Amino acid sequence: MCPNRTVNLFREVKAPSYRLVRGDNDDDGDEDFHILELDDMERLQGSLESASSPWDSAHQPGQNRATSFEITVADQSQLFRIDHIQQISRHLPVALTVCKWSLVYSTNRHGRSLGTLYRNMGKWDCCMLIFIRDNRGQVFGAFCTSPLKVSSSFYGTGQGFLFSFAPYLQVYRWTYANSYFIKGGKEFLAFGGGGGRFGLWLCGDLIRGRSQRCETFDNDLLSSTEDFFIDELEVWALV
Repeated sequence: MCPNRTVNLFREVKAPSYRLVRGDNDDDGDEDFHILELDDMERLQGSLESASSPWDSAHQPGQNRATSFEITVADQSQLFRIDHIQQISRHLPVALTVCKWSLVYSTNRHGRSLGTLYRNMGKWDCCMLIFIRDNRGQVFGAFCTSPLKVSSSFYGTGQGFLFSFAPYLQVYRWTYANSYFIKGGKEFLAFGGGGGRFGLWLCGDLIRGRSQRCETFDNDLLSSTEDFFIDELEVWALV
């Protein structure tokens, strides 16, 4: 990690701390992230628990154990803020409590092409976070334990999940109903399925999408409306 700036969001030993470091691309020194006050952070945080393996979620009900999150954001995001990172980090596997977020693909930088998105995955073999903002300003997405790719069948693991900020984070985890985690086609990309419905479906032009309740995650509607237009999309590698 190359910390240019460190933000300690928690000052009490018993509370989790986050080291959120802006990467080398922050040339002008401006900070567009919103930093929550301590009282707001404590209200959002709840309790962080111990997990049985590095791939368990960092947030489990029951016991109380302080967990330190050190997240380096290596690139500029058009979609998320520090409070988004704070909220979603609680739900990532413990193995990712210290990691670097690198921007792999964004519609702002790379244009709107599912083919380009897949090609940009070529050198990565790690977990991914997909952030989407729809045409009404709703931010949502998916966490995946493997890179996105064209596949003949569904792939992924039960550690993946769907999420939506409205404005605080809602996470939808695997229900064990099926194993329809991710399906990558040349003309679409889908997360979660069952009964002909997808939790999140993206058209190959990365202009249009759809969110429905699916059996895999039993999720609520992620986007503002079932059918939506993609205002911005980013894919981040967590390494």
